[in-house]
Amino acid sequence: MALLVGALAGCGSQPPLEPDAPAAAGTTTGGPGTVVALPGTLAGDFVNELLPTLNGEVGLAMVAVGGDRITPFGNWSTGPAWSTIKVPLTLAALRENSGYTGSANSAITNSDNSAADMLWQSLGTPDVAAQAVEAVLREGGDAVTKVPSTRTRAEYSPFGQANWSLSDQLRFASKLPCLPQADSVTGLMGKISYGQRWGLGTLDGAEFKGGWGPDINGKYLVRQFGLIPAPGGQVAIAIAAQPSSGSFDEGTVMLTKVATLISEHLDELRGGSCNGSH
Repeated sequence: MALLVGALAGCGSQPPLEPDAPAAAGTTTGGPGTVVALPGTLAGDFVNELLPTLNGEVGLAMVAVGGDRITPFGNWSTGPAWSTIKVPLTLAALRENSGYTGSANSAITNSDNSAADMLWQSLGTPDVAAQAVEAVLREGGDAVTKVPSTRTRAEYSPFGQANWSLSDQLRFASKLPCLPQADSVTGLMGKISYGQRWGLGTLDGAEFKGGWGPDINGKYLVRQFGLIPAPGGQVAIAIAAQPSSGSFDEGTVMLTKVATLISEHLDELRGGSCNGSH
């Protein structure tokens, strides 16, 4: 998606939100394939004020729960899911066998890899497990993302290397609360361990999951997605950062700066619910 940024001549107020419009006010269509971010809004401040100060690639996308108009901003768009894929994995495993609540708790709240591997194995053969996780993604509106059944990098789980774009992840997040038994996972997403409460974890009432890992050159991608409360329901958010330095710590700082900006514009957000109301 091309991104056109700038003031709109004669704009004295923000455009009204349509029922399935982006959760953050301050965007409007500037023509086919373009989005205009209005100055002084969350979208405008992210693109014009914050993004130029960040040393690396960053992406942000938001939409009300129940909505489907995905509007990503920034210069990062897709990459490995890393531990964010533990959300659909955990939901698939708990549906299959509710006895794995302990592993589910560890996989989500502590991002425990051994617990996630146990959940993966509980689903059957690698091919069957991959299909089960993909089925949850499809149910959540992500019609694109493929979950590998074999390791593409020997030292990492197959599911963590699924290529999950910001837009597809947000699309899934916007439907997640509406899926059967999803509360068994979103409840855990509200109890993330203290050491992982950067980025979205700094926002009150956030239910989220982070994921991080190095590329083949050792440079880290750090990403999160989740839900925050807003008037009318909840807002789904997906953010990601890949610092030029490759530093994990810098990536978490970048995501916290994005979350801080969101916190400064909470009055613009409009949530949604599973029945589509706003």
